[in-house]
Amino acid sequence: MIDLLTTTNIFLFMLASWLVGALGSLIFCKNDSLAKKWGSSFAILGSIAGIICSYLVLVQNSVFSFYIYSSFPLLSFSFFIDKLSAFFIFIISLIALFSSIYSFGYVKHFYKKYNIGYLGFFYNIFLAGMVMVASAHNLLFFLIVWEIMSLSSYFLVIFENKEKENIKAGSLYFIMTHIGTAFIIVSFLLLYKGTGSMDFSIIKNNIGMISPFIRNIIFILSIIGFGTKAGIIPLHIWLPSAHPAAPSHVSSLMSGVMIKTGIYMIIRIFIGIMPIPPVWWGVVIIILGSISSLFGVLYALTEHDIKKLLAYHSIENIGIILIGLGSSMVFWSLNIMPLAILGLIASLFHTLNHAVFKSLLFLGAGSVVSETGTRNMEEYGGLIKYMPQTALFFLVGSMAISALPPFNGFFSEWMTFQSLFAGIGALSVSARWAFVFGAGSLVFTGGLAVMCFVKVFGSIFLARPRSEKIKEAKESSLSLHIGMGCLAFLTLFIGFFASKISNIISGVVKNLGSFSFSEMPFSASNFSIRMSDGFSSLSMPLILISLVLVFLVSYIIFSIITRNNKVKTGTTWDCGTTLTSRMEITATGFSRSIISIFSGILKPTKQIDVKYQDENIKYFQKSKTVELGVRNIYQIYFYRPIKIFFIRISDKVKKVQGGNINAYILYIFLMLLLVLFISIM
Repeated sequence: MIDLLTTTNIFLFMLASWLVGALGSLIFCKNDSLAKKWGSSFAILGSIAGIICSYLVLVQNSVFSFYIYSSFPLLSFSFFIDKLSAFFIFIISLIALFSSIYSFGYVKHFYKKYNIGYLGFFYNIFLAGMVMVASAHNLLFFLIVWEIMSLSSYFLVIFENKEKENIKAGSLYFIMTHIGTAFIIVSFLLLYKGTGSMDFSIIKNNIGMISPFIRNIIFILSIIGFGTKAGIIPLHIWLPSAHPAAPSHVSSLMSGVMIKTGIYMIIRIFIGIMPIPPVWWGVVIIILGSISSLFGVLYALTEHDIKKLLAYHSIENIGIILIGLGSSMVFWSLNIMPLAILGLIASLFHTLNHAVFKSLLFLGAGSVVSETGTRNMEEYGGLIKYMPQTALFFLVGSMAISALPPFNGFFSEWMTFQSLFAGIGALSVSARWAFVFGAGSLVFTGGLAVMCFVKVFGSIFLARPRSEKIKEAKESSLSLHIGMGCLAFLTLFIGFFASKISNIISGVVKNLGSFSFSEMPFSASNFSIRMSDGFSSLSMPLILISLVLVFLVSYIIFSIITRNNKVKTGTTWDCGTTLTSRMEITATGFSRSIISIFSGILKPTKQIDVKYQDENIKYFQKSKTVELGVRNIYQIYFYRPIKIFFIRISDKVKKVQGGNINAYILYIFLMLLLVLFISIM
């Protein structure tokens, strides 16, 4: 047994590795190759230490805490790593490990264009910031490391600063993340005012001192603040712009891990600290999750920018995580503890699964983009001939995110469905409708996700090249293959050992101290999961064997039917014309039917641009361009009215700035009186 001191030292070694990697990258910033090796190597070293540390806490129960004291209270830091923290640190470290390995080959295409030292510096600081967010045990210290994480990720988003779109995306991210932080600060101030402490443990012990009304306000403020970071609709507008702008190995961390820090804090506060919540809290989270999952996949279907499409799918999967979390909170409110445990396990399980397959997809997209120089899927096609291994890894990720067995995404979504179905059967009519809505949206989301990734894989890797650049593409280097290959293997590994992992996650839930484990919602053993009520069961080996048998039987039947057939190779019938890439089904054409079905939500647009041989004679067309798109309903119906409101308020408020010094002195005097009155109260 490794003692707690050793576990603490491993944790400190992890942070020290990332700090050394950051400083070393900055010191050697004049040498691209040396800066890359320094930054990536120490990022890998710190990630391995993080995996070891979190493993010791999760499996050997080496929960630990420590403090860094200072004579100045604001510089006293408090760390506490329980199983929930360790679970998120494990996810961060796992994805960071393979993203850092991937970066060895990937960042080469930035040589002499951008400063690799700066990339390595902010990358390592970003990793350290995320881990400290998951381990901070003090409100003030949390805000400090939250800001470190946010600022470092901002500089990573604008790393390719020669692209104006990246600067615009970074600015939007900066604004939205600090709006979210403002709501978080207000919620923390209410916690501090009600409990008299900034320490999470003391807050938990004194949370009863806060009235239910104030707790409701804290809930709303926290959902807005942390929901902005998580990308909950309609607070998501920064995400589809910022994630594609960052380098792909950073995108994999932002999309696969960083947005989960918002989920971590929602669980930490509302399950780990708060007393039994009212039912409407869980219902609100289910509704937000259902809307985010459905709208996320719908907007992904409309996208033809590969990285932006994947970013929208992150919104979808955050919605799935929230559906499980919301169901858990509803069951907890109604004292149905076994189902509350099931919902939270499903939520945490999908948090892990999404991190793995979404990181794999972003790394695969990065390989394609670095070889082709474009993110537009309409310019791809036929890449499977030039990048077969990347195509294989991307196919695995596509099947996993589509929740197809035996890959990992299937099992966490299956558990989420079990939680929703149980709620439909066990709850009263007043709460049942939210579970029906959640189950319906999850069904739609699953079907649309499959369709979306048929479009993605087909338009990128199949058919004929639609651009000359495609014919010049080459297979990715070894480090990129290692990063993608390990994540692809994990999608199968986690799926096959889903029952074992479910047991580990149940230990995370138990460690929260909010749930009674008198009865488990399922039994997980021998690679199988069986619901306690006998409603359903799942066997991973049986699923795998069934799939293999279906493939073998199909192959044998096909071989018997065609055994006497002679195969002739000839040219494809082209209806008397020459086959070109213009005859392929494009990504736009593939998704247009779905866009038409959901036209009431997506608001499709169609713009026709006609050029004539003679502009004075409108009869002989030279060219005709049709541009299809969708309206941004969030901008139109949510953010634009808010913008107009604040502009009008600003126009009225600016009248107080009349330039009269006496008026300014009066304002200061009135403000001092107000502060004095509040302090007396």
